Amino acid sequence: MEARSQLAPGQCVALGRNVRRIVAPNAGLMTGPGTNTYLIGHGEVAVLDPGPDDARHLDAILASAGRAIRWVIVTHTHPDHSPLAKRLAERTGARLIGLPPPDDGRQDATFISQHRPRDAEELMLGECRLIAIHTPGHASNCVCYLLEDERLLFTGDHVLEGVTPVILPPDGDMSAYLHSIGKLEALDFERIAPGHGDIIEHGKRTLMALRVHRLAREAKVLRSLQRLTAATLDELTPVVYDDVPTDRHRWARLTLEAHLIKLARESRASQSDGLWRPCTS
Repeated sequence: MEARSQLAPGQCVALGRNVRRIVAPNAGLMTGPGTNTYLIGHGEVAVLDPGPDDARHLDAILASAGRAIRWVIVTHTHPDHSPLAKRLAERTGARLIGLPPPDDGRQDATFISQHRPRDAEELMLGECRLIAIHTPGHASNCVCYLLEDERLLFTGDHVLEGVTPVILPPDGDMSAYLHSIGKLEALDFERIAPGHGDIIEHGKRTLMALRVHRLAREAKVLRSLQRLTAATLDELTPVVYDDVPTDRHRWARLTLEAHLIKLARESRASQSDGLWRPCTS
């Protein structure tokens, strides 16, 4: 109960020597308790994932960091993560860091990056060293950040607490997502600070479980296709996701499509006239 209470909107909670968290007031089915905004550093502060453009959340961030804010960093530009960046930068003079929004109709078009971090680039903020890791998958412009001295990995929506992230095609890509999991597994970290939910204490174990889950779901997609012979996305979704509540099927349908696109690239499934079929060897 205490951990859950620390996810209440507006509270500034210390998570480590140089990390604090403020949860945005945008709780929901796909955002859990709300978007996690992280304040990294003290003398100079980086705000990671400022969240939705909400006046209460802006006030909470400014009350905790204020003039110390040097950077505003976004892990990706979905509308629950980056829209407050513009107003926060205008109020503080902070520099905006992140990759530009893809043109898929699901992005925050107000985000204009002033610095596009390179893969493996080191960002120094006082005594804090952040390493940017490009992790396309959930979206093509996803970037995770490793805080080296605390062995803490900020993952945006690439890794979440208790749920698997939705992969959003055509910008989201299942093959890229699994490759990005492999990149993260090679890093020296233990804890994960996700975009929604609480700190994940056993990060490497969680990454392994994510990989296993995604590959198991992929195998279920193939088995279902083989049993049905041919099916539309709408017909296939309740079969492949019969273990998921029906109110989440519209989101599961997106990840299913990402699985099918991956299988088609690998010549294990094909699509024509709206019907998906297994490929026979």
